[in-house]
Amino acid sequence: MTISGRTKLIAHLGYPTESFKAPMIYNPYFERYDIDAVVVPMGCKAEDYAAFLKLVFKLSNIHGALVTMPHKMTTIPLLDEVMTTAKVAGACNAIRLAPAAPLSATCSNGEGFVRGILRKGRVLAGTRVLVVGSGGVGSAIVASLAKAGVAELALFDAHPATMNGLAERLRTYYPALKIELAPRIRPDSMLSSTRRRSG
Repeated sequence: MTISGRTKLIAHLGYPTESFKAPMIYNPYFERYDIDAVVVPMGCKAEDYAAFLKLVFKLSNIHGALVTMPHKMTTIPLLDEVMTTAKVAGACNAIRLAPAAPLSATCSNGEGFVRGILRKGRVLAGTRVLVVGSGGVGSAIVASLAKAGVAELALFDAHPATMNGLAERLRTYYPALKIELAPRIRPDSMLSSTRRRSG
């Protein structure tokens, strides 16, 4: 990969950087399809993040940013626009930069999950879905499921405050969505469901 003054820079913001996987995924993809862009890990501690975020988008060749821990939640109030998926998830994993448009926070962590289901030929629109876990991953998946048009979402989490917070965000941005909290889950039905999926 040749990096030049025309190369579009995508910052990967987080701390520490040793566990970052995105450069190993995106950069080979860019090279394979001759896309003149590069993902660059940028380690930034929490106490420096607000100031650094403003500065990094002063760069003339910046194209956007990927956001990881510990900045996923603290990024949202620092940007001009927040997409609905990020509002529901309560976290941001990407910053979109468009010409003559404000910086916007989005959350695409659940999109891969939803696309995987759709590619298997399953239909999500109008269905009823149970999501166990309302933390970072669960919230992102729930945000994408709501966006995909599910009719009912049942949420289960061992921490009621986390589950209730997610439910409130869903009610705010998807008022027509039916939400059930802490439904009774039969272990035998979960096991049989797992067997059907794995078979």
